[in-house]
Amino acid sequence: MTRSLRLGVNIDHVATVRNARGSAYPSPLRAALMAEAAGADGITAHLREDRRHIRDSDMAELKANLKIPLNFEMATTMEMQRIALATRPHAVCLVPEKRQERTTEGGLDVAGDQARLTAYIAPLRQAGARVSMFVGPDPRQIEASAAIGAAVVELHTGHYCDLHYEGRFAERDAELKALEKAAALAASLGLEVHAGHGLTYETVAPVAAIPEVKELNIGHFLMAEALFIGLEASIAEMRRLMDEARR
Repeated sequence: MTRSLRLGVNIDHVATVRNARGSAYPSPLRAALMAEAAGADGITAHLREDRRHIRDSDMAELKANLKIPLNFEMATTMEMQRIALATRPHAVCLVPEKRQERTTEGGLDVAGDQARLTAYIAPLRQAGARVSMFVGPDPRQIEASAAIGAAVVELHTGHYCDLHYEGRFAERDAELKALEKAAALAASLGLEVHAGHGLTYETVAPVAAIPEVKELNIGHFLMAEALFIGLEASIAEMRRLMDEARR
């Protein structure tokens, strides 16, 4: 089924629960296959340098067993480049990464690292991966992403979501406007536009309504909600809200 707005499901935090006890369960692959059956359009997994959740073996299992696209989220290190080239995922999303952070705190500085990133993504592009740059809604970063040859930008929605839950609604609305302008600019430069980070049932609709956005990547909230209503139901409700916003 072809949709105007795709849902990528991030399964990192199934691995977080598994690793908390050092056990073999719950299985990220099982969660990914359940998400696939529930109507996810793709699966995202972030192999961090410190392996705090997803492991190398998880990436191999996901690639071997999924019928829907695998989006390999990773830092711009040579180790991760080697693993991505060996895994050959459908897409690679490059993100900033700091050991001390709880989660990805902001977007890449593509404009400030343009020469290195141009060379870094070249073998990934040659291998057939769709390269995505995870950036804030900053015109300089979007223009730089197009200049280095990325196929996709994923707009960081975390600040927008934080402002919503902090009750700073005027600032939230301004951030949403920035996301809308960024999406329009990216599309005008030939980039496919994705968005994600921190999205919930309460915050997803305005982002889903941005016409240039082709894909939302959502993980932590869906896994948290699945504790109460099950993974299939949590995905189905997110899908419903996205489709409703798109209409």
